[in-house]
Amino acid sequence: MSMKFSEIAVLSPNMLGAGNDVFWIGSLEGILEKYPLLERPHRQSFFILLCIENAQGNAVIDGVTIRMDRPKIIFVKPGSVFSIDVNRTASGTVIFFTEDFFSLRYNNNALFQFSFMNEGNSNYVRLGESRASEWKLLCGHILEEFNRRQKNTDSVLRSFLNILLCKLDRQFNPVVTNEKRNNKEEKIRQFQLLLDAHFIAHKMPSFYAEQLNITTNYLNKICKKYKGLSGGELIRRRITIEAQRLLHYSTRSVAEIAKEMEFESVSYFITFFKKNTGMTPENFRKNHP
Repeated sequence: MSMKFSEIAVLSPNMLGAGNDVFWIGSLEGILEKYPLLERPHRQSFFILLCIENAQGNAVIDGVTIRMDRPKIIFVKPGSVFSIDVNRTASGTVIFFTEDFFSLRYNNNALFQFSFMNEGNSNYVRLGESRASEWKLLCGHILEEFNRRQKNTDSVLRSFLNILLCKLDRQFNPVVTNEKRNNKEEKIRQFQLLLDAHFIAHKMPSFYAEQLNITTNYLNKICKKYKGLSGGELIRRRITIEAQRLLHYSTRSVAEIAKEMEFESVSYFITFFKKNTGMTPENFRKNHP
């Protein structure tokens, strides 16, 4: 049964005892003793990489349970509702990093060009024996660099992080391609970033089209081509995902959630939710305890 809270906690880099530009790496063993808040459903303002070697337990991301019984990489983006329940003697590596840390060397565009950043992709990949050994070795080098804290350590860590993310991208999308991202794909990427930032206050495609300096019709056209949904459908899907998170993980009333998500009225929120999920908010909550 999921734990319910009046508010879903948001964990910031301050929990790591560091500044705003954060990178942290450590052992999975005893991680909940070090950071007990990870056991409760929460959001965090940084990225998490779980490199599982041998463990017993589960990670839950937006209601989807991922078993940690075999070698795999679990990737958690900021904003997702996440919790972890793992045995104390689990083996593996945990990496926390912020977008700011990565972007001090690699710009924001570089981070969000990785395929696993796309909404709708799975949050994990399984590793075969050889891949698991490769990840273990690489994580060992990063941990050694992190603990030594020598000259230019942060620069070295950013380079290692970029290597990790490139390798993870290959795991998610193993097809080799030499094609550069075209302008349409770049507009889609920018649209997704804008959507994550503004979906509560701006629920119409025209706002995003204006920000991207394109017409609403053109936005819908490229969304259909690359995502299979119109701009409006992608906006409604993003709003629905957030509503489901709040209904599933918080004890706030439907009226409170409607207000938080800036719907004109509770009845409009209920109508919207039912149209996009096939059930009322209350029924969704009952079916997802």
